[in-house]
Amino acid sequence: MPRIATLQTLGILAGMAMALSGAGCATVGHEAPSSPSPILGWCSVTSENTGPAKTILDVALHHLDDRPGAIAHVHTEGTLPHQGIRDQSMAAEKDWPIMRRAAQAWRINGDPRYLKQVDAYLAAWAGTYQPDFNPIDETNLDGLIDAYMLTADALSPSTRTMAQALLRKLGTGYIDRIQHARRPGPATTINNWQSHRVKLIALSAAALGDRAMLSSAFAIFKQQVADNIRPDGSVIDFGERDALHYVVYDLQPLVQATLAAKPYGIGGDWLNYRTSQGASLRLALDWLRPYAEGQRSHQEFVHTKVPFDLARREVGEPGYSGLWDAKTSSTLYWLAAKLDSGYLSVAQKLAPQPPDWVGVCR
Repeated sequence: MPRIATLQTLGILAGMAMALSGAGCATVGHEAPSSPSPILGWCSVTSENTGPAKTILDVALHHLDDRPGAIAHVHTEGTLPHQGIRDQSMAAEKDWPIMRRAAQAWRINGDPRYLKQVDAYLAAWAGTYQPDFNPIDETNLDGLIDAYMLTADALSPSTRTMAQALLRKLGTGYIDRIQHARRPGPATTINNWQSHRVKLIALSAAALGDRAMLSSAFAIFKQQVADNIRPDGSVIDFGERDALHYVVYDLQPLVQATLAAKPYGIGGDWLNYRTSQGASLRLALDWLRPYAEGQRSHQEFVHTKVPFDLARREVGEPGYSGLWDAKTSSTLYWLAAKLDSGYLSVAQKLAPQPPDWVGVCR
């Protein structure tokens, strides 16, 4: 197995090294520095004097006594409420944002209780979870991956080893399945499913410091931009689902992948990468922007070609009929603003403050 780069090494590779003030040498259960320096990666945590940081600390403290509920498999894709293991899966997945906020809280104030909690949660999940490689089921693992990225150098050796093995299995598993998929294949090889695969590969690679895996992620990203984004900036999911809901669901993972890769410089500027037909992630964000800003509106799922959309409308799931709620794109544009401040105005219009886990990052 190739040597895993430490977070300090990643900083050197990115040309953006910052002192970790000894945080990388902390032992779980021992006091970390009172104010650990921000690490490199997409989320370099701000000081505790900001609004989002205070929210993170409040929420993390509220969940400090929670215990992990790791399960071997999660499955929510294609299910209605109370079907199969949907409810159990959704309950277990609540662990992942708890882990991320605990990791961010530790980075903010160095309280060793948060590091200990992240270590326990990562050990539980890495020792239990078995990837199914369904990217819709697994997309929310970004919380777990971010938690690892923020604490990797300070985890207990056994937890770090197990977490690395899980992320490597996740990243290489998705790459292998993409490389061996037939083309042309089913719609899920080019629609939002593939965007979520790109995200999971890129985040896993960035967390591991695996530049070869990131290069593979960029190659798959480029193919997805070519397959999914049309020259006018619309995405194929919009044509299939007739819903801006799925435009957001398609673009947000691509933005997250771009953020994860940015410190490495691999592939250059993913946001502005353009295909020979002129398609790009930026173009797609700009296509959606008039809807997000309220200049245009859209009735959702009126002409969807997917029966499951109609089933969700029938059981009353919110968002599957009526006018699209532009505020549901706020997280997308707050993340995009991390790549280009030109998206800050639309993000602030959609939500005055970013989600705490986004806003706490520089």
